[in-house]
Amino acid sequence: MAPTIADTTNNTETSNLTEFVINKGYGVKGLSETGLDNLPNQYIQPMEERIDVNNVMLGESIPIIDMSNWDDPKMADSICDAAEKWGFFQIVNHGVPIEVLENVQEATHRFFGLSAEEKNKYSKERSSSNNVRYGTSFTPQAEKALEWKDFLSLFYVSDDEASALWPSACKDQVLEFMRKSEVVIKQLLEILMKRLNVSQLDSQKESILMGSKRINLNYYPICPNPELTVGVGRHSDVSTLTILLQDNIGGLYVRNQEKNNWIHVPPIKGSLVINIGDALQIISNGRYESVEHRVAANGNYNRISVPIFVNPRPSDIIFPLPEVLANGEEALYKQVLYSDYVKHFFSKAHDGKQTIDFAKI
Repeated sequence: MAPTIADTTNNTETSNLTEFVINKGYGVKGLSETGLDNLPNQYIQPMEERIDVNNVMLGESIPIIDMSNWDDPKMADSICDAAEKWGFFQIVNHGVPIEVLENVQEATHRFFGLSAEEKNKYSKERSSSNNVRYGTSFTPQAEKALEWKDFLSLFYVSDDEASALWPSACKDQVLEFMRKSEVVIKQLLEILMKRLNVSQLDSQKESILMGSKRINLNYYPICPNPELTVGVGRHSDVSTLTILLQDNIGGLYVRNQEKNNWIHVPPIKGSLVINIGDALQIISNGRYESVEHRVAANGNYNRISVPIFVNPRPSDIIFPLPEVLANGEEALYKQVLYSDYVKHFFSKAHDGKQTIDFAKI
């Protein structure tokens, strides 16, 4: 069993918690396993950031799209319509084998089941590479209230680097999930681009749309007073597309743009959740918009999720595509170095959709 927080240091409560959760690598998983009765003050969110059940729309759902027939134009229309209206949709019969999904979920539990000492080898201060990072919350140094989540973030460079540097508890299963998702990612982007009058993805467009990938293993442990905090705060992703595998617990909420309330995304076995990221909003000149989403904490179950963030390369300049502006449409976004955009996102706490302002003209 993890030591109690009091065992770690005799300083103030805040430094106690920081030492235990961050510096010693126990994370909120270790905090949860101490048997806390009450949520530490550092995790209590302002009222406006908590998930208000009265503002959750019951009976509403993001689209669920069957992808078993790629050649069906109705399926392509459904994808583009969902991307335009919702910014989020679920796909089933997508071609990624169920055993691959189950294996990466098991690997996620296996990694977070390691000792704090072992996991902490991959912390920002100790990892042998900036491309491999174990951490907690989002950006603790910038947050007024912490989020109830631990994560392992893996930036993909090559199979060789992944084999050498990624944790052995999960690297093979994560790589397989990425490989098996490659086809559906490219097909989704091709479909979305066709509606923007981009008939073919050349090497330059492929780089801007899917030149790099980051995969996260997220762990949301059982939380005392889950109504007082969040697993992840309101934000949109900085990706082109995000492909999310969630377990059967639930807790992902998406903002309904039209009615300004929240919709729960129920887990469907074997499905993947797709959402538009800020990069695609910029590239499409706002035709496809990224959407705020967040994750609730859970008082009864541990939850995991595994998102693949499909991104431009850090060195890419992103801007509205010429094909989108060909009919005289005015550009809404300036040219932005993608690595600058990402740095801006990670320099602050989650703040809804405010990151996109960095690229607006």
